[in-house]
Amino acid sequence: MASRSRNRSPAASRAAASARERRAAAGRNGGAQGRLDHGPPIAVVDIGSNSVRLVIYEGLTRSPTPIFNEKVLAGLGRQVQSTGLLAPDAVAKALATLRRFRALCDTAGVKRVWALATAACRDARNGPAFIAEASRICRVRVDVLSGKREAKLAALGVVSGMHRPDGIVGDLGGGSLELTDVHGHRIRAGLTLPLGSLALKDASGGNLKKAEKIVRKALRGVDMLERGGDRTFYAVGGTWRALARLHMSQTGHPLHVMHGYVIPAEEAFEFARLVHRVNPETLSRIEVVNEARRPLLSYAAIVLENIVRIARPREVVLSALGVREGLLYSRLAKREQKKDALLAAAQELNILRSRSPEHGQELIAWTDRFMDSSGLDESAEERRLRHAACLLADIGWRAHPDYRGEQSLNIIANAAFVAVDHPGRAFLAIAVFFRHVGLIDDALSPHVRELVTSRLLDRARVLGASLRVAYLISASMPGVLPHTPLAVKRGRLVLHLPAGYAALGGERLFNRLRQLARLIGREPVLEN
Repeated sequence: MASRSRNRSPAASRAAASARERRAAAGRNGGAQGRLDHGPPIAVVDIGSNSVRLVIYEGLTRSPTPIFNEKVLAGLGRQVQSTGLLAPDAVAKALATLRRFRALCDTAGVKRVWALATAACRDARNGPAFIAEASRICRVRVDVLSGKREAKLAALGVVSGMHRPDGIVGDLGGGSLELTDVHGHRIRAGLTLPLGSLALKDASGGNLKKAEKIVRKALRGVDMLERGGDRTFYAVGGTWRALARLHMSQTGHPLHVMHGYVIPAEEAFEFARLVHRVNPETLSRIEVVNEARRPLLSYAAIVLENIVRIARPREVVLSALGVREGLLYSRLAKREQKKDALLAAAQELNILRSRSPEHGQELIAWTDRFMDSSGLDESAEERRLRHAACLLADIGWRAHPDYRGEQSLNIIANAAFVAVDHPGRAFLAIAVFFRHVGLIDDALSPHVRELVTSRLLDRARVLGASLRVAYLISASMPGVLPHTPLAVKRGRLVLHLPAGYAALGGERLFNRLRQLARLIGREPVLEN
């Protein structure tokens, strides 16, 4: 909705106008070359039962990139179950936070703000009064989501961030738990239950045994969970992410990226049982969990434990994307929604960091021809990962040559990518690492290597070796690869350098071609 400038003080209006003039003079992105021009940034204000969060995004795209992200644990829903009201001190804290968030949006030049509120605000008797004041401060209408709409948006968030999801989405907030069945882009009607961490603590009076009885009763007869067998349970929500972060730290997982983190169902069940039965402060590595969230860990663990017990999923997968990202995804055109989010993100990094984005696109077609002729088996998932690696292959070129491989590996392994699991991240990072440093296993981090299977490691070597050939003949510039195809012909690996390109040949190029040929058991040939 349009901003209502009459709510600003004269000084604030003058400051905002001055900021707009500076941005206009410097260009839409303030002269920044490290940002893509998707138009003015957009923002989502998420007023949850536990936290109030602002996320400002670079633009409305298939893979939206946050340029600012801040949350405050206001605890709006901590007394709603027992008193029916939002606590006065929580209301004051939330409104003060919203004033800051609105000012930040003005500072960042945000033109479109969506504001959402969830369980606590829809359940509390004083919720409408709070929402009216919040809307005035935000200068947009705060949309109080129904339980079913909250469930759908959380499911859309998972659809937007997971490649071909299949399972049950569970969004655990402070006030409620939403459950939705997803299969690809198909989303069944969801349901909402009053099992949020804060709500559960409030309703049980802080008694974990009573909380478990409440959870068991609420989940009894939920037909949707009966369809979860041997599928995936997608866990959404801050307290479940905190639980997973603790698990990740205790097990020494080599990546600290939360999205796509997988815990086998039996292990998730046992870990949740442990957390719910002991004092969280006594747990190993508890310092990785925000101190304000620690009192809620046991309640989140009870809910997860009982869901896994009933649904019997194959695995629990953490999703960092939920209601906010689901809202943005719902605003995209159908054509944009159908894009592969991983490839969209890789393409953006290709544009921002490569010497020639067009060259990255040419690499896809060039390696397609090579792989199709090689006789190597390649699954559809391996093919999309290879395409992403081609787009990411040159993002480290500005680093010193001795560190390009290491820097590229770290960027890719820890990038804010979605629609890729941790083994897939490791494959991308390793392939680009090999492209820079050569096929030197000793130089590769054993922590990253342990994430991939021997097959994926072999595919990363083959791709890295082929990229080393491609970059040597093209100098990272477009227009060469379409005329210098690489393919297996009559049992030989042939790099064709036609008239006009023959001078690109030489001993160094042939050595790299021979290295690739050895990997696939072929004889190398430079053909003119």
